[in-house]
Amino acid sequence: MTASLSSRLRRLWLDVHLWIGVGLLIAIIPLSTSGAILVWKDGLERLTHPERYAVSGPDVRQAPSIYVQAAETAFKGQADFTQLRLPEKAGDPVVVVARLKEEDASGGRLRNLNVWIDPPTGKVLGLADVSRALPQWLHRLHGSLFIPKVGPKFVGGLGWAMFVSCATGLWLWWPRNGAVLKALRWRRGPSMLFNLHHMIGFWICLPLAVLSLTRVYISFPQTSRALFGVHQAEAGSSAPQGDRFAPPIPHPSLEIDAVLRSAQASTAGARIISISAPIIGNEPSWRIQIAPPGQPAPTSLQIVDASGQIKPGQGPTGGGDPLSRWMRNIHDGGDTGLIWQTIIVLGGVSPVILSITGLIMWLRRRAMARRRAEA
Repeated sequence: MTASLSSRLRRLWLDVHLWIGVGLLIAIIPLSTSGAILVWKDGLERLTHPERYAVSGPDVRQAPSIYVQAAETAFKGQADFTQLRLPEKAGDPVVVVARLKEEDASGGRLRNLNVWIDPPTGKVLGLADVSRALPQWLHRLHGSLFIPKVGPKFVGGLGWAMFVSCATGLWLWWPRNGAVLKALRWRRGPSMLFNLHHMIGFWICLPLAVLSLTRVYISFPQTSRALFGVHQAEAGSSAPQGDRFAPPIPHPSLEIDAVLRSAQASTAGARIISISAPIIGNEPSWRIQIAPPGQPAPTSLQIVDASGQIKPGQGPTGGGDPLSRWMRNIHDGGDTGLIWQTIIVLGGVSPVILSITGLIMWLRRRAMARRRAEA
């Protein structure tokens, strides 16, 4: 490659890198910051609401109906039961979820009440409208930037932009004399901001590129599955029992205790994760999420409310096909361990630092250019 061509490419990649950073500054900062916080949302909730996790022991000693009755007493007629979640690990409470009968008037967003219950005793530990809680607010911010309808696609587009920024940043960081080890030193230039930008940019470049691409996959699931050759059957092709936003049926034929017994009898050795009430629609059915022994991902089954017939659910839950679950786990740190979760947090903080330092460097460069032009 000739020197002139290399210089023109470097100028081009610098312009692309610069305008991505400056143009998307307002969107990148809240997106990255919210993602960093959400990695440890469970720990944050335990820290801010310790009363919800003040369980007296790990054993689930009560029948599901006892937990539901305790929750309905706490609801005081304001909400309809939709789901019972059993503890996944020692120290977790039982959680009962119900839909508020009056939807939020601002945009009609569905609102849920959660009740946290002590597993051994059935005592109510806390109640809250989680749709207005900080984690849900951060989820909506991170997933759509509160942009109606097209928000998730816009965030996916930002993922592509961040990936291009990582690629062009690595090109610009790479030393033209090939002395990579020397380039890892702090003093790449005379300015502290320049050195800080280049040092952070290099070390976070690859993880940030991975997080950007997984965001793209999550935002464009159908296109991504087609690109990777994932068939619809792998993503879960069972027909839903109805609109997932439909309300629960008012008077189910089956009792929740009977549903639990049927699920346990049909899936010997599996751990029951959650039981969801049947909703209005075609053939209303109870939905049970289970963790079969020896399987890495949860799966589900359905029990038809009118007949008690057991049917397979939509295959593995928590993201559809295995590739989608893997992508989501990489992006949000689920079941990945402390090291990768820490890297994700750094990947959320670093774009803020890189955007601010890059903006200051750009402004300084423009000021110097004006002074030279005036001289």
